[in-house]
Amino acid sequence: MKFDQFGQCYTSSNLLADNLYQNPDLDLAGILVTDPTQYNNSVDTLHCDFIKLQQYIQPDISVEQFDQNNQRNWYMPQEYVDLDIAKHVLGLCSTSTELQRVGQELLLYQERNLFPLLCYLKYLVDTLRKNQIIWGVGRGSSTASYVLYLLGVHKINSIYYDLPIEEFLKG
Repeated sequence: MKFDQFGQCYTSSNLLADNLYQNPDLDLAGILVTDPTQYNNSVDTLHCDFIKLQQYIQPDISVEQFDQNNQRNWYMPQEYVDLDIAKHVLGLCSTSTELQRVGQELLLYQERNLFPLLCYLKYLVDTLRKNQIIWGVGRGSSTASYVLYLLGVHKINSIYYDLPIEEFLKG
């Protein structure tokens, strides 16, 4: 398998066949192939329910434009896309200190166009809780964000520990 300058993983049909011989249970979903025609025609001809392969096509845009395009696709339910995340997080505050901190952080998130990320993190935490999946208490500089604490991303109260948001969202 190879990676292009966009971080997409792709392979040739021959290399994929070699990988399938070595690992017959290989999950083909999401694998991009330079020419999947022969494989996909075989699936059609045999009338089997195998997944069809997707063709790898190198984007004809810049890496920056590719990143911007992908940042618009968070693959979450529409209710989270439409969520007024600022209103939601502000509604979780119970003191004026919390409101002030959350307001400061939300301005920094907004300046960086990170509201879709916050919506996705809300969706992720809700999904983890719904499926009773355990995740860590918090790591690194993200624990300096009180907004992430309120969303349940981590368990470190940055106001209590006097952690400045600038440790996470640096200038």
